[in-house]
Amino acid sequence: MEDKFPSADLGLAQLAGAIAEPARARMLCSLLDGHARTATELATLADVGASTASAHLARLRTDRLLTMVAQGKHRYYRLASAEVGQALEALLVVAGVPATPFTPTTPDRLRRARTCYDHMAGTVAVALHDQLHAQGWLLDDGGEYRLSEAGAASMAALGIDVPQLQRQRRRFACACLDWSERRAHLGGALGAALLQLALRQGWAEREFDSRALRITPSGERRLLAVFACRSTVPAFCIS
Repeated sequence: MEDKFPSADLGLAQLAGAIAEPARARMLCSLLDGHARTATELATLADVGASTASAHLARLRTDRLLTMVAQGKHRYYRLASAEVGQALEALLVVAGVPATPFTPTTPDRLRRARTCYDHMAGTVAVALHDQLHAQGWLLDDGGEYRLSEAGAASMAALGIDVPQLQRQRRRFACACLDWSERRAHLGGALGAALLQLALRQGWAEREFDSRALRITPSGERRLLAVFACRSTVPAFCIS
């Protein structure tokens, strides 16, 4: 019988070698907060030049510790999986070193809520994206999102024509990396429909000559009431 342990040992040694390089270790630790970063940002954090950072990132991707996400003209890097994060957290506990916190530099009014093309971005949009997943309304189908039966029923109750959105010649729903939060918000036709719903119902208002959105006090209450509901179809009426 073939002994599988040597290859497991070699694999562990290869991963240990990837983490053991100080610059690569700093890059990995900076991503533990769940926020993606550009190669330039990671190079600055690791205190290395662009070409050196590129080589380090290539090694980390080859060893399946990082993944790269293309967003417009930018390329962002994040941990490849939750398992990678858990392994790094465990090593940090042993080393007695705290994780590096993420400090956003985006102006507050844009960071809270703004438009991203034709859908909503910012902290409100990221929270909405996470809540839709937590409720089981939005399901990740290999990088593309789809609605569960409960999610489709809930969107219909909100007045969103899901079949019509699915017929459009664009992605129905997908993760769009938020440039201020460096986490995903909801893009695609469904994301656009939710923004239009928020504007139509007065939950959000566009600021003049800006991409910023103002979430109204009543809108914040309605957003919480609608999207914090865990029933199959939310028991509310749109005014």
